[in-house]
Amino acid sequence: MSENARLRSRVLAKLALTIVVAGVLLAGLLLPWVGGGGLVARNSADLLDALPVELTDATPAGMTRVLAADGQLITHLYDKNRTPVGSDQIAEVMKQALVDIEDSRFYDHNGLDVQGTMRALVKNLAAGSVQEGGSTLTQQLVKQTLLQTADSSEGRDAATEQTPARKLREARLALALEETYDKDEILTRYLNIVYFGKGAYGIQAAAQRYFSVNAIDLTLPQAAMLAGLVQSPFYDDPIDNPENAQTRRNQVLQRMFDLGHITEAELTEIAPTPVAVAPGIAPANGCVDATVGGFFCAYAVDYLVQKLGLTDAQLRTGGLTIQTTLRPDMQVLGDQAVLNTLPMGDPLAGMYTALEPATGNLLAMSVNRRFGCEGLECESVILNARASQGAGSTYKVFTAAAALAEGFPASHTITTPNTYTSSVFKKNGGTRGAPYTISNVGNYPNTLDMRGALVRSSNTYFVALLDQLGSVEKPVRMAQAMGLRSLDPVADQIIAERRGSFTLGPEATSPLDLASAYGTMAANGTACPPTPITGVLDRNGQPLEKEDGTPVWTGNVCTPEAIPSGVASTLNDILKGDVMSPEGTGTRAAVPGIDIAGKTGTIQDNHSATFVGYTPQYVASVMVLNPKTNQDVGGFGGNKPATIWHDALAPILSAQPNVPFAPPDPQVLNGRSVPVPSCTSQAECEQALAAAGLQVQVARVESDAPVGTFLGTSPAVGQQAFVREPVSILLSGGRPEPEPQPVPQPEPQPQPETQPAPPPAQPAPVVPPPSGPRPPQGGQPEFEPGFPFEDEG
Repeated sequence: MSENARLRSRVLAKLALTIVVAGVLLAGLLLPWVGGGGLVARNSADLLDALPVELTDATPAGMTRVLAADGQLITHLYDKNRTPVGSDQIAEVMKQALVDIEDSRFYDHNGLDVQGTMRALVKNLAAGSVQEGGSTLTQQLVKQTLLQTADSSEGRDAATEQTPARKLREARLALALEETYDKDEILTRYLNIVYFGKGAYGIQAAAQRYFSVNAIDLTLPQAAMLAGLVQSPFYDDPIDNPENAQTRRNQVLQRMFDLGHITEAELTEIAPTPVAVAPGIAPANGCVDATVGGFFCAYAVDYLVQKLGLTDAQLRTGGLTIQTTLRPDMQVLGDQAVLNTLPMGDPLAGMYTALEPATGNLLAMSVNRRFGCEGLECESVILNARASQGAGSTYKVFTAAAALAEGFPASHTITTPNTYTSSVFKKNGGTRGAPYTISNVGNYPNTLDMRGALVRSSNTYFVALLDQLGSVEKPVRMAQAMGLRSLDPVADQIIAERRGSFTLGPEATSPLDLASAYGTMAANGTACPPTPITGVLDRNGQPLEKEDGTPVWTGNVCTPEAIPSGVASTLNDILKGDVMSPEGTGTRAAVPGIDIAGKTGTIQDNHSATFVGYTPQYVASVMVLNPKTNQDVGGFGGNKPATIWHDALAPILSAQPNVPFAPPDPQVLNGRSVPVPSCTSQAECEQALAAAGLQVQVARVESDAPVGTFLGTSPAVGQQAFVREPVSILLSGGRPEPEPQPVPQPEPQPQPETQPAPPPAQPAPVVPPPSGPRPPQGGQPEFEPGFPFEDEG
């Protein structure tokens, strides 16, 4: 069949359908008035189909807006570029132009224009082609609403199928609409839903797309052009087809003149002039178009879906307002700070992640990548929230927190060599096999207290401290309580396998979760899970509700005393030394006049370097690593990461007064103490002291009492003893034998010279053993793949 023949067939089919539809409509609408013995009057409302929810709701919602904490627009989320506006926001000339060209009897009919349908039928039959449609604006509104709100291909097909049944239902629904809403409401809904081409749905989007103005500011020639686009937005596109657009615009102007709505002077002045457009760009759509914080935006969208249960359809078609926690000033500073150290697209990724400790509000997510694009500089994975490499000695804080909670004082002293072999843990975990030996990198004092060990970041001290705790479980559970959620999938396995390396941080760690865990210390023990959201509003600006009527967002739920507040405040005081004292490993992060606490971390072979720093107001982690392969990052946590942290937060902190940390808890700082219980024998004391949580050691002292006699304790019964510091059970060691007195000898006769006999050996005094563990005999440093080490000087 030729193309002309096919065109003729389609036209004849449309004409035939028009005739059938006209008959069906007349029959369908008149039939209810005929019943029984003759014509009876009926209330027209009885004849109408019940309005589906799509038509009782307002116009399909516009774009979802994603806003920063200060109200700045980050981006939109939408399937259709639509911004619904009220009747008072649409120029009157626009309303008139549309009514004149599409449905000139709009204000006279009740939704179904039988006269107009018959007139169109006669005109189309006379022309042999479809010259005029018979649908009213109300019928078109029904069709477009059902089409654009359909959530399946079947629904969309049902809204557009060319059958008398569909036309009849459309007519009945149009009548129902007219019974429910006034003309201005129906016209406003239509102008908000109709497609104008170039991706613009609704009059506001169209005015912006073609003329860069608001709908209220449209002029006569602009309104005439847009009204003409409704029937053929592609063919009459004024940007791509300006001649067609001028012809169609003039048809609208002519119709307006014929109906007496514009003057001849207006018609003759506008008609010869070409269509003048001032194209605008489509609004940003999705996190790839975010004006700031693309990775933050992506995390927020994931949070809305995974944590709050919203669907992608709700986000893209619901016209919601998403109020986020993003601080644009901190985001911009974080972006620049990362780029100061690592260029965009460098194989090494620098991830800066900032939170507000007291709320969990996520303030910024920066990385030297662009979100969602393609190319070397691009990344679609939210690296700030991904656990890919270990965080090194930042984990020593969890062991220190567990020890403080157990009653160890901050002054708890351990003597270890630079190579230390664990007395509890094995090289490959479990209880058997080769010993677990760890070394420091660089020279450390053999004897350190907890404060000095944290500030200097001694590996051997913290493995020895873990030995004294006796298990890795307490540090693991402490890390989880503080908010290190990336640990959750492997926590039980680490405990079951007795991995002594945990304290040195080889486990894959999320930068976001690491910041959250340290934020618990900054908030004096209150744990607030990270959140990018402060509110989710519906299209009417009210809190969005679930199906059960409860709000989708009810606020972040923090856990007070997730760890003891005294432990947190004491650690804060200790960790200030890492940034603010010359011995610290994170001094590059220091800001003059500002109290900052922090900790560095580096894993073996320098495959990642980390710094976490915080004040009572802000906490931020920085991790530097290659997210695709192992690579030496070229330094330690106190280098690139601490530098990035400083560059990002120094402008913020310097612009406001210093906020000091709460003072350390004296009881935690000095260790938990209990009175030494009363006991009368070695066996009884061992039981009583252990029950009180005190360490026990036996010391033999000189005494006139028989050897082995129980002499008491040190400290004495009733005196205070620090938990985990040893209490000595004193047993008599007797008295040493007195030295024999020399027996008088006669004056010796001269003899050949000889060597005098040595004096008799004296018994060595018995002294209490030292409180710390005996330094084991070490060997050469031995590291396992993935085991971290430190050299943070």
